[in-house]
Amino acid sequence: MRTASVTGISYTLAQSSLTEPGATAIWLAVIGVLVGSCVLLSRFSERLGLPVVLLFLVLGMLGGSEGLGRIVFEDYGLAVRIGTIALVLILLDGGLNTSISAVRQVFWPATSLATLGVFLTAAAVAGFGRLLGLTWTEALLLGAVVSSTDAAAVFAVLRGGRISLKQKLSRTLELESCVNDPMAIILTVALVEIFQSTAGTGGVAGGMGGVNWWKVAGQVPAQLIIGTLVGVTVGTIGHWLLSRVRLTTSGLYPALTISLAFVSFGAATLAWGSGFMAVFATGMVLGNSRRLPFGNSLGRVHDAVAWLSQIGMFLMLGLLVFPSRLVPVAWTGLTLGVFLALVARPVAVWLCTRGFGFDWRETTYLSVVGLRGAVPVILATFPVLAGVEGADRVFNLVFFIVVVSSVMPGLLIRPLAGWLRVNVPDRPTPETVLEINAAHRLDGNLVAFHIDRTLAVCGAELRQIDFPAGAAVALLVRGREVIAAKGTTRLQPGDHVYVFFREADRPLVELLFGAPTRS
Repeated sequence: MRTASVTGISYTLAQSSLTEPGATAIWLAVIGVLVGSCVLLSRFSERLGLPVVLLFLVLGMLGGSEGLGRIVFEDYGLAVRIGTIALVLILLDGGLNTSISAVRQVFWPATSLATLGVFLTAAAVAGFGRLLGLTWTEALLLGAVVSSTDAAAVFAVLRGGRISLKQKLSRTLELESCVNDPMAIILTVALVEIFQSTAGTGGVAGGMGGVNWWKVAGQVPAQLIIGTLVGVTVGTIGHWLLSRVRLTTSGLYPALTISLAFVSFGAATLAWGSGFMAVFATGMVLGNSRRLPFGNSLGRVHDAVAWLSQIGMFLMLGLLVFPSRLVPVAWTGLTLGVFLALVARPVAVWLCTRGFGFDWRETTYLSVVGLRGAVPVILATFPVLAGVEGADRVFNLVFFIVVVSSVMPGLLIRPLAGWLRVNVPDRPTPETVLEINAAHRLDGNLVAFHIDRTLAVCGAELRQIDFPAGAAVALLVRGREVIAAKGTTRLQPGDHVYVFFREADRPLVELLFGAPTRS
């Protein structure tokens, strides 16, 4: 047996070291096959409502020290650093995909869920954990770690699974999942600091009395406000840079936006604010800018980076998990996972959405869609790294809670939308994607529209349609056939047309063709 240590990761191989070219080639090939298999299974997974990242969790366990791969990885310090970078990239993508109009429509219910809802969920899980025999330290830490939903998991299941919900409902779910991570992070960090400071003074019972709880409570809104201000400032500066600086190649623009996210995180953290909230705010400012160069391409790059970050987080969780250590906490973990999914989350949602215009069907659906993902993975490493008593047990419990609170809601998301009648007819998306990418602002849009038989333009020839001056159909897609747009081309039900128009003409174009399709 040979062992090689690389940046704190110990690899144990049966006959060769990773430093040998042959072994490296074998490992890369195996990892490539396994990751590729999970990706190919993603469509089937999302059809069931299960986040595909759970497949990568299994992959990580298979490659771990007690799996087939025999990779021994127990460096929590490295895990925290990698996880922090991953969270920054995930939240940046969440901000880029959050529109200002969505924030305005559902700001108060989403904010209530992302702050008070997170706190209530943490408190409920902590209380139930204490009833199951956890110490107060373990119970409080566990509640804080698993209290927030996951943006990437929610986006993947709702959008990847082609679940079309009522606009207010879907926007609330998506915005809540994007902005509740900072609250969970602040709670976890505050508790870790408290337990470190009270170590040796009798723990929770003996040392918590000297804690200034008003100060702790004030940290949450203060960090969120400071983080938001820093994020908006960095995003505004970044918008100015991106709209005026001409880089040598389009591939450098994503590198610049990622650098802005890192600057935003660092500046907010040094200013005693929430770095994660700052990153989200920076992404939202950039994502809502109409002068963002190569905006469509940037969005796809950051979507891919966010997915890679999610994959890395769940692979890392799988590697950090030792199955033999899970057995002693299996019953407790599964029970807590079921409690979180069926009791803690629904109660918090019902209390936080009163007075915001949701009926019982919509509130019930909000209660169910509480998917957990990457954030609990990284937060669970914080107390372990800090040496808090019982942190190892908390980390193993998080494994079960993440799995259960992803599988149970995931399986219910699709059928429950129909049973509760909170879904709306989904507009078909085109088989092709046609768009304009430019390094500078253009006074024009190229937008896809689905031709429904109820539209006045359905059945008409293009020359018969009274387009605004400067607007025209650039291309028509019928099934898998691409058709050149001519005056004699007749629009048929089910067609997708790409219309070029100036922004000032958008109201008239949408009056003719309806709402744009989502590609």
